[in-house]
Amino acid sequence: MGPGQDRKVGKNLETEHQSYQLYGSLHGTFKRKEGICDDEALQITQQLLSSNPDFATLWNYRREILMHLETVRDEDEVQKIYQAELSFLESCLKVNPKSYGSWHHRGWVSTRLPRPDWARELGLCDRCLSLDDRNFHCWDYRRMVVKMSGVPVDQELAFTDRLIGSNFSNYSSWHYRSTLLPLLHPESPEPHSPCREPRRQLLKEYELVQNAFFTDPNDQSAWFYYRWLLGRGICVYVSRDEERVAVAFSRPVNVSYAPRSGTVWLSCGLLLKVANWKSKSNSSTCFSTLTPAQICDLPPGTISDVTNEHNLTVHWTEKHTHRDCALYTGRSESWCRDSATDQELFRSELSVEKTSVLQSELQSCNQLQELEPLNKWCLLTIILLMRALDPLGYEKETLAHFQTLKEVDSMRSAYYSDLCSKFMIENTILKMEYAEVRVFSISDKNVTTLCHLDQLLLVTHINLSSNQLQRLPPQFAMLQCLEVLEADNNSIENLEGVFHLPKLEEVHLKNNKISTLADLQPLASCPKLKRLDLRGNPVTQTANIESELTELLPSVTDLQL
Repeated sequence: MGPGQDRKVGKNLETEHQSYQLYGSLHGTFKRKEGICDDEALQITQQLLSSNPDFATLWNYRREILMHLETVRDEDEVQKIYQAELSFLESCLKVNPKSYGSWHHRGWVSTRLPRPDWARELGLCDRCLSLDDRNFHCWDYRRMVVKMSGVPVDQELAFTDRLIGSNFSNYSSWHYRSTLLPLLHPESPEPHSPCREPRRQLLKEYELVQNAFFTDPNDQSAWFYYRWLLGRGICVYVSRDEERVAVAFSRPVNVSYAPRSGTVWLSCGLLLKVANWKSKSNSSTCFSTLTPAQICDLPPGTISDVTNEHNLTVHWTEKHTHRDCALYTGRSESWCRDSATDQELFRSELSVEKTSVLQSELQSCNQLQELEPLNKWCLLTIILLMRALDPLGYEKETLAHFQTLKEVDSMRSAYYSDLCSKFMIENTILKMEYAEVRVFSISDKNVTTLCHLDQLLLVTHINLSSNQLQRLPPQFAMLQCLEVLEADNNSIENLEGVFHLPKLEEVHLKNNKISTLADLQPLASCPKLKRLDLRGNPVTQTANIESELTELLPSVTDLQL
C-alpha cells in the first residue's frame, strides 16, 4: 500500500471515528423515542448526515422533525426550512452522488415544499447526469420531477438525444427513451390508420440506433434498445362435458372469481364475460392463479344443456380488443384464437411495421456481421429479424446462427438453447396450422423448454420424446383435449403440470428421472388415465411400487414398470 492510500484510509477511519463520536453525543443529548423534534435535533442530525448520508434511521427521524415543524410554523417559515433542506441535500449528494437516503429524502421534501421550484430541480438532475449518466437514483428522481411539473414529452426526448449523442453507451437514456416514445406516438387503435408520423419516427430511431452499434458493436445498450424498437392473444377453450372454460394470455395474470351473474374478473384490466350464466353458485374455482393459462370450472348446469347455444366474450381492455367464442347447439366443445396464417401469431416480439423496412434492417445487420462475424448481439438481432420476416423460410439459417452463438458465448448456451427451443416449437405450431392437424410432434430436436402450450388447446396427441426436458410446466393444464402424452427419453423429474386433464388416457415416460411416488401424484387428478409406462425411471426400484401405484392410480389398467 502506497503513502497516498495510507492517507486515504487514515482519513476514512478518522471520519468514521468522528461519526461515532457525534452519534454518541446525539444519543447523549436526546432520544428519538422521547419525541424531541426541535431545531437542535434538526441541527444534530444534519451534522451526522453530512459525514454519512446513508444513515436511514436518521433520515426517518429528520422527516418526523420536519413534519412537526410544519405544524408550529407558518407557510413562509416552512418554505425557508425546506429550501434549506434542499441545499443541505445537495451537500450530501456531493459526498455520495448515489446515496439512497439523500435522493429518497429529496423526493419527499420536494413534494411537501409549499412552493416548489421544479425548474431548479430539473437543472440539478441535468448537472448530476452530466457527471454520471448512469445514476439511476437521479433518473428516478428526474421522472418524478417531470411528472410533477408537466414537462412535455418531446422536451424529454430531446434531452435523451443530447445524452445519447455524447455517449452511445448510455443505457439509462436508451431505456428512458423507450418509455417516452409510446407516449409521444401512441399506437393508433385502427391497424390501417393513415397517420405516417409514427413510421417516420420509427425510421429515425432505426438510424439513431444503427449509428450506435456501428460505432461500437460490442456495447449492449443500443442492441437492447434495438430489440425493443423492433418488437413492439387471447385463446379461449370451452368444454360442455367438463363445464370448464380455459383462457390463455400472452403473459401471467392473477384470477379471482366475482360472484355475480355472468362474470369472471381477472386482474391487469382483464374481464371475462360469460353470457347465459344460469347458476348463481359461487363454487367456481381457478387453477394456476399466476400463469398465462387460466382454467375456471363453471357452476354446475351453466352450459350442460346441449340444446342451448352459449356465447363467451373475453375483453382485453389493455389492448382494446376482445375474443368471441361460441358453443353451438349440439357441440361438446369450442375454441378460438388468432390464426397463425392470418395474424403474426409468434411475432409479438418483432411485429412487422413494414416488411421492406425490416428487410433493410436485416441487410444492415448482415453487413455488420460480415465485419464482426463473432459479435453475439449482431447474431441475435439477425435471428430476431429473420423471425419477424419469415420464420419458416429462415429456419435453417436461424439454427446455424444459434449454433454459432453457443460457441461464441458459451456461458449463455443454456439461454440460447431455450430460445432456440421456443422458435422450433413456434415453427412446429405454424406447420400444424397449415396442415390443420390435432397432433403435435417435436421429438428428437434437443428441446430444453416448453412454451406456447396455450396454442395447443385442441391437440389430442403430443410427442415430446428424445429431447432434454426436465419438467412439464403448469401451463400443461391448458391441454384439456389431450389424450396421449409421449415423453420418453428425457430428463423429466416430476409431473407438476400434468393435472386435471379430463381426457388423458396414455402417458409414456420411459427413461426419465422420476424417483418418488410423490412425483407422480398429479396423475391422480386425471380420471381417464388407463396406460402408464415408467420403465427406466428410478421410481420403479421402490419397494412395493406396483401396489402403491395401483392405490394411487386405480384407473390405470396397463402399467409398465
